[in-house]
Amino acid sequence: MKLTCILSVLLSIATAPLMAEQASAGSPHPPMGWNSWNWHGKKHINETVVRETIDAMVSSGLRDAGYLNVIIDGGWRGTELGPNGELTVNVERFPGGIKPLADYAHAHGMKLGLHTVPGTHDCGGDAVGGYGHEEVHVAQFAEWGIDFVKLDRCVFKEGDGWNEELIEEVYRKWARLMAKSEHPMTLSISAYEYRDWYPEIGAMARTTLDIVARGKGGAVFERETPQRNHISVMQVADLNNAHAASAGNGYWNDPDMLVTGEQGLTDAEQEAHFALWCVMSSPLMLGNDPRSMTAFEQDLITNKVAIAINQDPTEQGRRIAKSGMAEIWVKNLSDNQLAILLLNRGTERMEDFQFDAGAMLSGSEFQVTDVFGKYSTNFGGLLEAELGPRSSKFYLVDGR
Repeated sequence: MKLTCILSVLLSIATAPLMAEQASAGSPHPPMGWNSWNWHGKKHINETVVRETIDAMVSSGLRDAGYLNVIIDGGWRGTELGPNGELTVNVERFPGGIKPLADYAHAHGMKLGLHTVPGTHDCGGDAVGGYGHEEVHVAQFAEWGIDFVKLDRCVFKEGDGWNEELIEEVYRKWARLMAKSEHPMTLSISAYEYRDWYPEIGAMARTTLDIVARGKGGAVFERETPQRNHISVMQVADLNNAHAASAGNGYWNDPDMLVTGEQGLTDAEQEAHFALWCVMSSPLMLGNDPRSMTAFEQDLITNKVAIAINQDPTEQGRRIAKSGMAEIWVKNLSDNQLAILLLNRGTERMEDFQFDAGAMLSGSEFQVTDVFGKYSTNFGGLLEAELGPRSSKFYLVDGR
């Protein structure tokens, strides 16, 4: 089956206007970094792992590629709050406390982030939530030098539990307190679905359930139904794509962490996954082990052209054509450029693609760069490709 993009129908979708309002706690580009959860979970993270990860991100080139945030997810907290409602630290895993790790990250040109919860209990049931203690917790983070806060809507055990009014009230309170803090902090909202007030208060916000990763049986490219609230790469992409128009101008939709590396995807699936996150202007949060990367993965996630596409702040790219399992995704870039992902998400058949990229750019001469093939050539604007199952082609087209 040949998927031919009819531009007269699709141009209005592909060039939808950007958000007019700047996010109050926004980030000019999609944040980049690493999060401990997918690889280490709650039980296997500790201060030694964090320090070694920072060292590895520096030595491997990840820091210089833009991955600046090191986020400690679950596992750093104690099991109860202190006498004044303050957060406590798990002394077995983090005997030196959190501030020395923030200092270590800063000394290496990086930033440190923490996972915390705004309800009454964390996801494991410990009564360490920030509800009613927001001022205390934000002050702690500022004192420790925390640069990034992942605010994960876990458990609220009072009354009838979470409701939409309470969710908005609590997250807005955290945003206000963080904005007033003397130490600047990026707010990452993790509340499992998109809400239209997110762009007003956060730099990034989750639009989906958790992506299935190494710690939950291994990454999966495509699966029709969730497994214990964990979903596949393409389920995540489909859900995130529905909110493309809300991203840009300081706010970025977050389809969860990357599952590159030895987590279950083939090399071709990893390429498609990383290209999708780049086209969708997603925060690039690694979920791997930077201390032990394959050469393929390291080359993939440090690809300069792919990262430049991701970091271009024009918009969130989107799917503009679909026929069966064949899809075309496009992101309009600055300087008369276009990023194009041709994707065969099927498992059984070859798919033919034809896309007139020149019709979406000014000029009559064009250069196309194969992002992962790492070569460029002049062409007339028409892209054609035949792709096998679970494979993709990622292109940057430059109008002359």
